[in-house]
Amino acid sequence: MLRQGFNSLSQNKGLRDFAVGNPLARRVARRFVAGEEQGEAVDVIRDLNGRGLFATFDLLGENVSTVAEAHSTADAYVALLDAIQAHGLKSNVSLKLTAMGLDLGEGVAYDNVCRILERAQSYGNFVRLDMEGSDYTDVTLAIFRRLWQQYQNVGVVLQAYLYRTPHDVDEMIGLKARVRLCKGAYNEPPSLAFPAKADTDMQYAKLMCKLIERGTYPGIATHDARLINLAKRFVAKQGIALNRFEFQMLYGIRTDLQTQLVADGYNMRVYVPYGAQWYPYFMRRLAERPANLVFILSNLFRR
Repeated sequence: MLRQGFNSLSQNKGLRDFAVGNPLARRVARRFVAGEEQGEAVDVIRDLNGRGLFATFDLLGENVSTVAEAHSTADAYVALLDAIQAHGLKSNVSLKLTAMGLDLGEGVAYDNVCRILERAQSYGNFVRLDMEGSDYTDVTLAIFRRLWQQYQNVGVVLQAYLYRTPHDVDEMIGLKARVRLCKGAYNEPPSLAFPAKADTDMQYAKLMCKLIERGTYPGIATHDARLINLAKRFVAKQGIALNRFEFQMLYGIRTDLQTQLVADGYNMRVYVPYGAQWYPYFMRRLAERPANLVFILSNLFRR
């Protein structure tokens, strides 16, 4: 119910416009979003790198409505890869296909991503296709398969709460493609996804262990200490090298745990979103964790 409620709020244009124009809301959102300009995000990642953390840039925005917007977003990603190279940052990039123009046609998105992959490839860098709502799962994987025939520096995200994901994990292991495994943040019907958190956690645990054992440098994207400890025990029991995988977390969440994992010798990557289109992302973070809402409300009454 909480996730469904925030999903509705994220689609409310009046509330979105109010939040985007409200200095307090923007300030609180900075806990999860590394600013609105590329330079601000570069400074954040430089600091993360200095503390032993890798990063992935995400320029916020989705469901663009014109080809010009899609091309502009792709241009921004190319410039982002240039900035990573110029500043010597330990970071790759993540992108949403709807920001590349997927709603306007698969060809639009494909061509834009190819341009980004070409630039990333020239720098020896990597691009991750984020997964969006279930309406886009099939087409995202179809475009990924097409890209994979030409590029080996592309990976994809799979969501553990979808019933279909064990099959998708097996396919990606077979391809030797890099997977980021997350739980899933979109409001999905019970016909497609586990409605109960315990079931999602159980599936996540099984897929996580399979990817660590058989996958190609998977990203274990979770803030759940129980799952992280399970991964650590599994790795120790199986004698798996720590450089075979990485943990991943969101910017602004469980920074203490991120730091501890690095100190313990694990690879740790932080997902760093930035950009003016921060509102939908911000609302999904609130929907995922009630503690995030408590943080927001407590800040509303502080000067």
